[in-house]
Amino acid sequence: MAKARPLSPHLQIYRLPLPALLSITHRMTGVVLSTGTVLLALWLIALAQGPETFATAMMIISHPLGQIVLFGYSVALFYHMCNGIRHLNWDRGSGLEIEAVYRSGKITIAAAVCLTAALWSVIYFI
Repeated sequence: MAKARPLSPHLQIYRLPLPALLSITHRMTGVVLSTGTVLLALWLIALAQGPETFATAMMIISHPLGQIVLFGYSVALFYHMCNGIRHLNWDRGSGLEIEAVYRSGKITIAAAVCLTAALWSVIYFI
């Protein structure tokens, strides 16, 4: 009779470490930014087409769903930027110790949240 082999941990049991989650998120925000850049190009084309087309584009953007898309784009932009700066620091050879990797990951998340909150505060309150 064969030995009972242990089950391999799966995502319901295994918890990904913070650096792995941040790496996956960095890749996902890159995809979001690529898609959002196409939408930005469409907005610029609407601007060039004239006032009627631009008014339609602005109506779409001002809709609550359009605002959610813009908010998601800004979150992706700031997170990707902050994490890119983190990677540039790693390319210099600093911050590669495990404690520093976790600390810079938490700083990246906090900075992205603060920058997003600052942008949307300026948009809505100034």
